[in-house]
Amino acid sequence: MPTNVAQSYPYKRESEADRAAAIAGTLGAREGLAEKLSAEALPYDGADGDEAWAWRCRTVGCPGVLHTAGYAREKHAIVALCDGCGQIALR
Repeated sequence: MPTNVAQSYPYKRESEADRAAAIAGTLGAREGLAEKLSAEALPYDGADGDEAWAWRCRTVGCPGVLHTAGYAREKHAIVALCDGCGQIALR
């Protein structure tokens, strides 16, 4: 299966505690990223219960995971934040 197709599917489910810790750690480690995320996304409300989806980062060479971080303000999509490179992506 080509990588671009495989990366469209969720990698794993993670608990709300794990998701929140990964997001907080990533935002704390990168200056200005919290402001950028809040400008692009509405807060995530955990509507799926106690678990959220996570994906492998699609940035070449990045070993990180994209964690559900919110809802896009301008499009109908989930916003994900990579814990490895800090990329914000729509899923």
